[in-house]
Amino acid sequence: MNDAINPTVSVVIPVYNEKATILELLERVLAQPDVDEVVMVDDFSTDGTRDVLRGLDDRNGKVRVLFHPLNRGKGAALRTGFAAAAKDFVLIQDADMEYDPADYPGLLAPIKDGWADAVFGSRFLGGPHRVLYFWHYLVNRFLTLLSNVLTGLNLTDMEVCYKVFRREDIARMNLICDRFGIEPELTAKVARLKVRIYEVPITYHGRTYDEGKKIGWRDGVAALYWIFRFGLLRR
Repeated sequence: MNDAINPTVSVVIPVYNEKATILELLERVLAQPDVDEVVMVDDFSTDGTRDVLRGLDDRNGKVRVLFHPLNRGKGAALRTGFAAAAKDFVLIQDADMEYDPADYPGLLAPIKDGWADAVFGSRFLGGPHRVLYFWHYLVNRFLTLLSNVLTGLNLTDMEVCYKVFRREDIARMNLICDRFGIEPELTAKVARLKVRIYEVPITYHGRTYDEGKKIGWRDGVAALYWIFRFGLLRR
């Protein structure tokens, strides 16, 4: 039986134009007892989000806010947050309220029980989720299948936001993607590390484009490129 551990956790939140949701999201994150640090990276928001975030540094002694001087993309914001994170494990949280911090205990359970070094959430393992776009679902499943073929993993949701890694493993990945290609890059490079990966069901409250959803078909095409690039490099 593996030894249980009590890891410290940094939550890294890339932020872009989420003025309406960011404070509520932060409250939900800080309400989770396992959270030791929150690193928020604003990727040059233009809707007033930056004004909301100014002054939040060191809130409850846990919050750090970093600002990009220009828009660089989700991957670049995550890399900035990863470099600033100081705790044992890093948990990725989007700022748009599609993902519920109440799922943190489930995400961290395999790590606390000593079974996992990395954990992926999954929107397709039975957790409650809002019913939205069939083609998004189909594309997600196809991209995950292709990623699995090239990485040797058997994930059900490669593109999911909720991923948890050891901070030291992130440092070993040498990440380069600036935009949404960060998801297949993280997946391919953690697979290359040969660490123990678990997957757990999560809830998902997807948004429509009218409600602020940002990812589109171009990001799906770009994901294909990154899946092949990192998957073939592994081989």
